[in-house]
Amino acid sequence: MNGPTLHKTAADCARELPGARLDHPFGDGWEVFKVRGKVFMLMTEVPGRPVVILKAEPGEALAPREHNSHITPGYHMNKKHWITLEGGEGVDKSLVRELVTESYRLVVAGLPKAEQPVDPHTYGSGARAAR
Repeated sequence: MNGPTLHKTAADCARELPGARLDHPFGDGWEVFKVRGKVFMLMTEVPGRPVVILKAEPGEALAPREHNSHITPGYHMNKKHWITLEGGEGVDKSLVRELVTESYRLVVAGLPKAEQPVDPHTYGSGARAAR
């Protein structure tokens, strides 16, 4: 998957997530997706390469980076909790959707229960339990 397709695929996935909103708090060069005011995905170009920056479970963030050279520590973010995804060989629609949804679920899990638009423990696992 190339960079522009990566951005389109990630944005399309993010727009489908309950309560997700697009914002531009850092200017036109950054697309920031939030749920209930909390960031779960950023998209930009570094330098000239489209990237998607996503939250990742610290214990699980290393595995994808070890198996795919297009997944690196989070650009301008906490390297333990965020990853950067670039387009390239081995990056497909399924992987992008999985990583975007997981980032969203991690952020939703940190919200007060009354503010969670979905159950983060079941959302995306086939049992979409919306609140």
